[in-house]
Amino acid sequence: MILLILFLSAFGAATLLPLQSEAVLVSSLHYSGYAPWLLILVASVGNILGSTVNWYLGRSLLHFQHKRWFAFSPQQIAKSQALYAKYGSGLLLLSWVPVIGDPLTLIAGFLKESWWRFLILVSIAKVSRYLVLYLGYRGIMG
Repeated sequence: MILLILFLSAFGAATLLPLQSEAVLVSSLHYSGYAPWLLILVASVGNILGSTVNWYLGRSLLHFQHKRWFAFSPQQIAKSQALYAKYGSGLLLLSWVPVIGDPLTLIAGFLKESWWRFLILVSIAKVSRYLVLYLGYRGIMG
């Protein structure tokens, strides 16, 4: 049950939902008895899959941009495209950052970023975040 909760919190946290998976990972590290590598793997896979949902939504929803209910204005899309064009797909290495990371994965879909490049860069970012979190936890707990 702990692994499912961890997976779902990491998945949800990677979407545009306001969830935090870090607290669930740290409490799982402290109380669950599962091997740290397994917890990091489950959290990483959940978080990467959640980001992939954002990428897919971005890719799928862009053709609705001329509808009234579409959430982003043409100016916001143009600004995002300019930012992404200026800094490139390397921005996806910031997909772990709170507040800006999730929209970056959506923008990558809008801008038709290659799924393989997206997957590689987001995986590096997400796994690195959980590894750093684990190393910090280990350093504090001894």
